[in-house]
Amino acid sequence: MKFIDEATIQVVAGKGGNGVASFRREKFIPKGGPDGGDGGKGASIHMVADRNINTLIEYRYSPLHRAKAGENGRGRQQYGAGAPDITLKVPVGTVIYDADTNEQLFDLNTHGAKATVAKGGKGGLGNIHFKSSVNRAPRQFTMGEPGEQRRLRLELKVLADVGLLGMPNAGKSTLISKVSNARPKIADYPFTTLYPNLGVVETSNSSSFVIADIPGLIEGASDGAGLGHKFLRHLARTRLLLHIVDIYSPDPEIDSVNQAVEQAKALVNELKQYSNELYSKPRWLVINKTDMLEDPTTKCNRLVRELGWEGPVYIISALTGAGTKELMLKVQQWLNENTLPNEEQESSPYQDEQFVPDPDDPRFNNS
Repeated sequence: MKFIDEATIQVVAGKGGNGVASFRREKFIPKGGPDGGDGGKGASIHMVADRNINTLIEYRYSPLHRAKAGENGRGRQQYGAGAPDITLKVPVGTVIYDADTNEQLFDLNTHGAKATVAKGGKGGLGNIHFKSSVNRAPRQFTMGEPGEQRRLRLELKVLADVGLLGMPNAGKSTLISKVSNARPKIADYPFTTLYPNLGVVETSNSSSFVIADIPGLIEGASDGAGLGHKFLRHLARTRLLLHIVDIYSPDPEIDSVNQAVEQAKALVNELKQYSNELYSKPRWLVINKTDMLEDPTTKCNRLVRELGWEGPVYIISALTGAGTKELMLKVQQWLNENTLPNEEQESSPYQDEQFVPDPDDPRFNNS
C-alpha cells in the first residue's frame, strides 16, 4: 500500500431535525392540546486513532464525509430519531488541523484516542414545549440547527522511540533491517527509502522499542530540496536521534573523513533550520561502514575531533552487524532511564448531551 501522510478533507455534520406544531385530535377529546414532538439530533463526525491503520490514503481519495440529518418530530409527542454518528479511523499519530486557519485541533497520538471534528445540529422544538397557562394552543416550533462544517488537514507523524537520521546511502535501511523486524528496500544507490519504515527492536524478552528509518536528507532539505524534507516532521515525535554517518568513500582520491564531516554538519544545519526543537533533541553519533576501512580507529577519532562532537559516539558496521547489538542495548538503557510522563489523551471539547429545557431561554418566554 502506498504511504500517504497528508490529506485534506471536508466534514459536514448532520442537521438537526425540525420540531413540529401538532394538536391531539381524537374522538371524544375535542381539546386535546399541543402534542408536537422535537426533531432528532443530527449525526456528529468523530475521528479515532487505530493502530491497525498506517496511512491516510483513504482520505486522499475520499475528501468529503457527510453525516445524516436527524428525523423531524411528529405528532402524538413523537420525537424524531437522532442520526447515528460517523466514526472515521485514522493512524495513530495523526494530527488534525483546521485547513483554513492552520490551527491545531487534535493530536491523536495513542490507540483509541477520539476527537469530535464536527458536531451535529440540535433538533428543533415541537410546540409541546410552548404550552402555558396563557398560550394553550401554541403554534410555535423551531427548526433544527445546522451541523458543523469544516475543512480539515490531516497530518501523520510516525510514532517511534528512536529515529535514524542521515544522508542518502548512509546505511540507515541496512541498520534497521539488521536490528529489527523491518524489511526495507536496500540498494547501493541513494533514495532507496521513499517513505518511513518502522521496526520493533527486541533487546530482551520483556524490553523493546520502536525505531524509524527516515528517508535520507540532503543539503537544502528544510527548504524543500530532495525527498527527505517532507519527512522531517516524522522525527518530531522521536525521543532519541541516531545520526548515521558514512565514513567510507569508494573513491580513493576523496578524503572520506572530510566528506563525512561536511555531510554531518550540513545535516545538523538542516535540523536547526527546520525546527529548533528537533535540533535540541538528544542525538548520538553513529559511525557506519567501518568494516570498509583499513584503520577505522584513527579515522573515527579524527571525525569526532573535527566535528567537535561531545555526545555519545558508537562505531558500527550495519552490513556485518558489528557493534549494532551493543548500540541497541545502550539505546534501550537510555530509553528506560529517560521515561516520559504520561500524556493526557486529546479529548473532544464536545460531550454527548440531551436536551434539557432552559427556563431562561427566550424560546420559552410566553409573555
